[in-house]
Amino acid sequence: MAEDLFALARSAMRKAHAPYSKFPVGAAIRTSDGRIYAGCNIEVVSFPEGWCAETTAIAHMVMDGGGRIAEIAVLAEKLALCTPCGGCRQRIAEFADPRTKVHLCDETGVKETLLLGDLFPRGFAAEDLG
Repeated sequence: MAEDLFALARSAMRKAHAPYSKFPVGAAIRTSDGRIYAGCNIEVVSFPEGWCAETTAIAHMVMDGGGRIAEIAVLAEKLALCTPCGGCRQRIAEFADPRTKVHLCDETGVKETLLLGDLFPRGFAAEDLG
């Protein structure tokens, strides 16, 4: 089932605007109610400012009414099994839970699936703010 997310992440990666890092990334998320969103990384001239593929996909989800992330696939053109960066792990955690599946891909498909709780074991949670 994650192969559809891989295909969308690959399609999104091809649209990346990464003229400075030359490191295109794509991501696709599925919400708990089955909606799917994709995103690519977008760089600006004041590099490393810009936003990550996961952030773009989450933004599309939020603009469509929000939801909870059930699973996410991440694909980088130049790095097999690329994990989300630290900032994106926190962003994913905002809309997910420790059981959310994180699919790591290479150019051929999903190669490894981790749980967000294993990838990001001590992220901030809203209840931590008291």
